[in-house]
Amino acid sequence: MEDTEEEVLLSDDQKLDIAKWFLLNSPPGEIQYVAKDLKSLLNDDDVYRRAAAEAFPLYNKSNIICLHFPNRSGEVLVSSFSEISEDEYLDPRTAQVGKVDHVRQICTTMRPATDEELPSPYIEEYRCALDAEISKYVEEAYPKGVFSVYCTNGKDAEDCGSDFELVVVITATRHSPQNFCNGSWVSIWNIEFKDELHTVEVTAHYFEEGNVQLDAKHECRDSTIFQRIATADAMRLRDARILRAFRIMCSDARNIVSYAFFSRFYELCSVFSIINILVCLI
Repeated sequence: MEDTEEEVLLSDDQKLDIAKWFLLNSPPGEIQYVAKDLKSLLNDDDVYRRAAAEAFPLYNKSNIICLHFPNRSGEVLVSSFSEISEDEYLDPRTAQVGKVDHVRQICTTMRPATDEELPSPYIEEYRCALDAEISKYVEEAYPKGVFSVYCTNGKDAEDCGSDFELVVVITATRHSPQNFCNGSWVSIWNIEFKDELHTVEVTAHYFEEGNVQLDAKHECRDSTIFQRIATADAMRLRDARILRAFRIMCSDARNIVSYAFFSRFYELCSVFSIINILVCLI
Protein backbone atom coordinates (compact mmCIF):
# COMPACT_ATOMS: atom_id res chain seq x y z
CA MET A 1 0.00 0.00 0.00
CA GLU A 2 1.39 3.40 -0.91
CA ASP A 3 1.84 5.93 1.86
CA THR A 4 -0.18 9.06 1.34
CA GLU A 5 0.57 12.38 2.96
CA GLU A 6 -2.29 13.88 4.88
CA GLU A 7 -2.90 17.56 4.31
CA VAL A 8 -2.86 19.42 7.62
CA LEU A 9 -5.61 22.00 7.82
CA LEU A 10 -5.14 24.89 10.23
CA SER A 11 -8.02 26.29 12.20
CA ASP A 12 -8.83 29.99 11.99
CA ASP A 13 -7.38 30.51 15.50
CA GLN A 14 -4.11 28.87 14.46
CA LYS A 15 -3.94 31.02 11.34
CA LEU A 16 -4.66 34.06 13.51
CA ASP A 17 -1.82 33.25 15.92
CA ILE A 18 0.66 32.67 13.08
CA ALA A 19 -0.34 35.88 11.30
CA LYS A 20 -0.01 37.90 14.51
CA TRP A 21 3.44 36.44 15.16
CA PHE A 22 4.70 37.53 11.75
CA LEU A 23 3.22 41.02 12.12
CA LEU A 24 4.59 41.55 15.62
CA ASN A 25 8.07 40.40 14.58
CA SER A 26 8.26 42.56 11.49
CA PRO A 27 11.55 44.51 11.26
CA PRO A 28 11.43 48.32 11.71
CA GLY A 29 9.48 50.05 8.96
CA GLU A 30 8.53 46.81 7.21
CA ILE A 31 5.22 45.79 8.79
CA GLN A 32 3.16 47.10 5.85
CA TYR A 33 5.14 44.88 3.44
CA VAL A 34 4.68 41.88 5.76
CA ALA A 35 0.95 42.63 6.10
CA LYS A 36 0.49 42.80 2.32
CA ASP A 37 2.14 39.39 1.83
CA LEU A 38 0.23 37.87 4.74
CA LYS A 39 -3.09 39.04 3.36
CA SER A 40 -2.29 37.36 0.06
CA LEU A 41 -1.11 34.12 1.68
CA LEU A 42 -4.03 33.83 4.10
CA ASN A 43 -6.63 34.44 1.42
CA ASP A 44 -9.07 35.06 4.25
CA ASP A 45 -10.03 38.68 4.84
CA ASP A 46 -11.71 37.99 8.18
CA VAL A 47 -8.65 36.30 9.72
CA TYR A 48 -6.37 39.02 8.31
CA ARG A 49 -8.51 41.85 9.71
CA ARG A 50 -8.56 40.21 13.16
CA ALA A 51 -4.80 39.67 13.11
CA ALA A 52 -4.12 43.24 11.97
CA ALA A 53 -6.50 44.74 14.54
CA GLU A 54 -4.71 42.90 17.36
CA ALA A 55 -1.10 43.10 16.16
CA PHE A 56 -0.73 46.62 14.75
CA PRO A 57 -1.45 48.51 18.03
CA LEU A 58 1.06 46.35 19.89
CA TYR A 59 3.65 46.72 17.14
CA ASN A 60 3.21 50.49 16.92
CA LYS A 61 3.58 50.94 20.69
CA SER A 62 6.54 48.60 21.07
CA ASN A 63 8.36 50.33 18.20
CA ILE A 64 7.23 53.80 19.39
CA ILE A 65 6.35 55.05 15.92
CA CYS A 66 6.06 58.80 15.28
CA LEU A 67 3.03 60.20 13.44
CA HIS A 68 2.34 63.75 12.24
CA PHE A 69 -0.85 65.57 13.17
CA PRO A 70 -3.18 66.15 10.19
CA ASN A 71 -2.36 69.88 10.01
CA ARG A 72 1.38 69.33 10.57
CA SER A 73 1.23 71.38 13.78
CA GLY A 74 3.18 68.73 15.64
CA GLU A 75 3.76 65.03 15.98
CA VAL A 76 2.81 62.34 18.44
CA LEU A 77 4.70 59.26 19.61
CA VAL A 78 2.59 56.12 19.82
CA SER A 79 3.67 54.52 23.10
CA SER A 80 2.34 53.19 26.38
CA PHE A 81 3.50 56.46 28.01
CA SER A 82 1.38 58.66 25.74
CA GLU A 83 -1.68 56.40 25.54
CA ILE A 84 -4.98 58.02 26.54
CA SER A 85 -7.19 55.28 25.08
CA GLU A 86 -6.67 52.45 22.60
CA ASP A 87 -6.53 54.90 19.67
CA GLU A 88 -5.75 58.27 21.32
CA TYR A 89 -2.25 59.47 22.21
CA LEU A 90 -1.03 62.62 23.94
CA ASP A 91 1.65 65.02 22.76
CA PRO A 92 2.48 66.94 25.96
CA ARG A 93 4.56 69.56 24.15
CA THR A 94 1.57 70.90 22.19
CA ALA A 95 -1.08 69.67 24.66
CA GLN A 96 -2.84 67.91 21.78
CA VAL A 97 -4.32 64.42 21.56
CA GLY A 98 -4.14 62.57 18.25
CA LYS A 99 -6.56 59.86 17.13
CA VAL A 100 -4.57 57.07 15.48
CA ASP A 101 -5.51 54.56 12.80
CA HIS A 102 -3.14 51.79 13.86
CA VAL A 103 -3.39 49.65 10.74
CA ARG A 104 -2.85 52.54 8.33
CA GLN A 105 -0.30 54.07 10.75
CA ILE A 106 -1.60 57.62 10.41
CA CYS A 107 -3.04 60.24 12.74
CA THR A 108 -6.55 60.96 11.46
CA THR A 109 -7.77 63.75 13.78
CA MET A 110 -6.60 65.80 16.75
CA ARG A 111 -8.13 67.63 19.69
CA PRO A 112 -6.94 69.76 22.64
CA ALA A 113 -6.03 67.71 25.70
CA THR A 114 -8.27 68.14 28.74
CA ASP A 115 -7.00 69.35 32.12
CA GLU A 116 -7.40 65.81 33.48
CA GLU A 117 -5.05 64.48 30.76
CA LEU A 118 -2.32 67.06 31.44
CA PRO A 119 0.01 67.37 34.44
CA SER A 120 -0.43 70.07 37.08
CA PRO A 121 1.32 73.45 36.60
CA TYR A 122 3.93 72.39 39.19
CA ILE A 123 4.78 69.20 37.28
CA GLU A 124 4.58 70.98 33.91
CA GLU A 125 7.32 73.36 35.06
CA TYR A 126 9.66 70.41 35.51
CA ARG A 127 8.49 68.73 32.31
CA CYS A 128 8.99 71.85 30.18
CA ALA A 129 12.45 72.52 31.61
CA LEU A 130 13.52 68.99 30.82
CA ASP A 131 11.88 69.10 27.38
CA ALA A 132 13.79 72.27 26.43
CA GLU A 133 17.19 70.86 27.39
CA ILE A 134 16.62 67.42 25.89
CA SER A 135 15.61 69.12 22.63
CA LYS A 136 19.16 70.52 22.32
CA TYR A 137 20.65 67.14 23.12
CA VAL A 138 18.53 65.19 20.61
CA GLU A 139 19.20 67.71 17.85
CA GLU A 140 22.92 67.29 18.42
CA ALA A 141 23.14 63.53 18.99
CA TYR A 142 20.31 61.81 17.09
CA PRO A 143 19.97 62.54 13.36
CA LYS A 144 16.25 62.74 12.57
CA GLY A 145 15.54 61.78 16.18
CA VAL A 146 12.21 62.50 17.88
CA PHE A 147 11.54 62.69 21.62
CA SER A 148 8.91 63.48 24.19
CA VAL A 149 8.77 63.96 27.97
CA TYR A 150 5.84 62.51 29.91
CA CYS A 151 4.71 62.48 33.51
CA THR A 152 3.75 58.88 34.23
CA ASN A 153 3.19 59.08 37.97
CA GLY A 154 2.06 61.86 40.32
CA LYS A 155 0.98 64.25 37.56
CA ASP A 156 -1.45 66.01 39.91
CA ALA A 157 1.26 66.97 42.45
CA GLU A 158 1.07 70.62 43.45
CA ASP A 159 4.02 71.36 45.74
CA CYS A 160 7.59 70.46 46.73
CA GLY A 161 8.13 67.10 48.37
CA SER A 162 5.50 65.35 46.26
CA ASP A 163 6.45 62.10 44.55
CA PHE A 164 6.27 62.01 40.77
CA GLU A 165 7.97 60.39 37.81
CA LEU A 166 9.01 61.74 34.42
CA VAL A 167 9.85 59.62 31.39
CA VAL A 168 11.98 60.76 28.45
CA VAL A 169 11.46 58.76 25.25
CA ILE A 170 13.92 59.20 22.37
CA THR A 171 13.42 57.37 19.10
CA ALA A 172 15.31 57.50 15.80
CA THR A 173 14.71 55.46 12.66
CA ARG A 174 16.47 55.04 9.35
CA HIS A 175 14.46 53.32 6.64
CA SER A 176 16.43 52.64 3.46
CA PRO A 177 14.77 49.69 1.69
CA GLN A 178 16.38 50.67 -1.61
CA ASN A 179 19.71 49.87 0.08
CA PHE A 180 18.27 46.72 1.69
CA CYS A 181 18.54 47.90 5.29
CA ASN A 182 16.31 49.43 7.97
CA GLY A 183 16.99 50.22 11.61
CA SER A 184 15.60 51.85 14.74
CA TRP A 185 16.88 53.24 18.03
CA VAL A 186 14.82 53.66 21.21
CA SER A 187 16.16 55.22 24.40
CA ILE A 188 13.93 55.52 27.49
CA TRP A 189 14.67 57.35 30.74
CA ASN A 190 12.50 56.71 33.79
CA ILE A 191 13.27 59.47 36.31
CA GLU A 192 11.89 59.43 39.83
CA PHE A 193 14.32 62.15 41.01
CA LYS A 194 15.91 59.58 43.27
CA ASP A 195 16.20 56.40 41.25
CA GLU A 196 16.85 56.60 37.53
CA LEU A 197 16.46 53.69 35.08
CA HIS A 198 17.75 53.95 31.52
CA THR A 199 17.00 51.51 28.72
CA VAL A 200 18.59 51.49 25.26
CA GLU A 201 17.22 49.30 22.47
CA VAL A 202 18.66 48.90 18.97
CA THR A 203 17.19 46.86 16.12
CA ALA A 204 19.07 46.39 12.86
CA HIS A 205 17.90 44.50 9.76
CA TYR A 206 20.12 43.81 6.75
CA PHE A 207 18.57 41.93 3.83
CA GLU A 208 20.62 42.45 0.68
CA GLU A 209 22.37 39.05 0.74
CA GLY A 210 20.40 36.81 3.04
CA ASN A 211 18.41 38.01 6.03
CA VAL A 212 20.23 39.20 9.17
CA GLN A 213 18.51 40.89 12.10
CA LEU A 214 19.98 41.87 15.46
CA ASP A 215 18.12 43.10 18.54
CA ALA A 216 20.19 44.59 21.38
CA LYS A 217 19.02 45.89 24.76
CA HIS A 218 20.95 47.45 27.64
CA GLU A 219 19.66 48.60 31.04
CA CYS A 220 21.38 50.43 33.90
CA ARG A 221 20.34 52.26 37.04
CA ASP A 222 21.65 55.34 38.84
CA SER A 223 20.68 57.25 41.99
CA THR A 224 20.73 61.04 42.05
CA ILE A 225 18.71 63.87 43.57
CA PHE A 226 17.74 66.22 40.72
CA GLN A 227 16.81 69.88 40.47
CA ARG A 228 14.75 71.36 37.63
CA ILE A 229 17.31 72.35 34.96
CA ALA A 230 20.10 70.22 36.41
CA THR A 231 18.04 67.15 35.58
CA ALA A 232 18.73 67.51 31.85
CA ASP A 233 22.45 68.19 32.29
CA ALA A 234 22.81 65.17 34.55
CA MET A 235 20.92 63.04 32.05
CA ARG A 236 23.21 64.08 29.22
CA LEU A 237 26.31 63.07 31.17
CA ARG A 238 24.79 59.76 32.20
CA ASP A 239 23.55 59.07 28.69
CA ALA A 240 27.10 59.40 27.36
CA ARG A 241 28.41 57.07 30.05
CA ILE A 242 25.63 54.53 29.48
CA LEU A 243 26.07 54.53 25.70
CA ARG A 244 29.79 53.96 26.23
CA ALA A 245 28.91 50.89 28.30
CA PHE A 246 26.51 49.82 25.56
CA ARG A 247 29.26 50.02 22.95
CA ILE A 248 31.55 47.95 25.18
CA MET A 249 28.77 45.37 25.53
CA CYS A 250 28.49 45.16 21.73
CA SER A 251 32.27 44.82 21.46
CA ASP A 252 32.28 41.97 23.98
CA ALA A 253 29.50 40.26 22.04
CA ARG A 254 31.48 40.67 18.88
CA ASN A 255 34.31 38.64 20.40
CA ILE A 256 31.87 35.83 21.18
CA VAL A 257 29.80 35.72 18.00
CA SER A 258 31.39 35.12 14.61
CA TYR A 259 33.41 37.98 13.19
CA ALA A 260 31.51 37.92 9.90
CA PHE A 261 28.12 38.37 11.59
CA PHE A 262 29.12 41.38 13.68
CA SER A 263 31.05 42.93 10.82
CA ARG A 264 27.71 42.94 8.99
CA PHE A 265 26.02 44.50 12.05
CA TYR A 266 28.60 47.27 12.37
CA GLU A 267 28.29 47.94 8.67
CA LEU A 268 24.56 48.39 9.11
CA CYS A 269 25.08 50.58 12.19
CA SER A 270 27.14 52.98 10.10
CA VAL A 271 24.28 53.23 7.62
CA PHE A 272 21.82 54.71 10.09
CA SER A 273 24.48 56.54 12.16
CA ILE A 274 24.33 54.61 15.42
CA ILE A 275 28.12 54.49 15.62
CA ASN A 276 28.25 58.22 14.81
CA ILE A 277 25.83 58.90 17.63
CA LEU A 278 28.01 57.01 20.08
CA VAL A 279 31.21 58.72 18.94
CA CYS A 280 29.60 62.15 19.32
CA LEU A 281 28.72 61.41 22.92
CA ILE A 282 31.93 59.77 24.11
